[in-house]
Amino acid sequence: MPDLTGMRFAETHEWVKQDGETATVGISEYAQSQLGDVIYLELPAVGQQLDAGARLGVIESVKAASDLYSPVGGEVTEANAELKDHPEYVNQDPYGKGWIIKLRAVKDNPKLLDQKAYDAFVEGQSHS
Repeated sequence: MPDLTGMRFAETHEWVKQDGETATVGISEYAQSQLGDVIYLELPAVGQQLDAGARLGVIESVKAASDLYSPVGGEVTEANAELKDHPEYVNQDPYGKGWIIKLRAVKDNPKLLDQKAYDAFVEGQSHS
């Protein structure tokens, strides 16, 4: 199990982990399991400004295409270029090699959930 310490989650199933001025964003284990095999990601350009909750791109799987949303606001400093050739990293290691973007000058989002609250949210979704 990966170390999820300090990670926070959006109800749209993206995670964010803050490290100083840099916030790394990806999708949760639950989200990738619901999507199935990821085959393509459309990612934002470096320098793009994103608001918390703004659409940051698209993730396509064998089942469906879904919008991705930024859990926090800031400027895109990096998009995970490895995902272009290896979209399966999102399935194999969603909290590690499968990260999606990095942001700088992050504006926090008070609506984000900690791991325990997110797990409870997901549990509630799977029963509805």
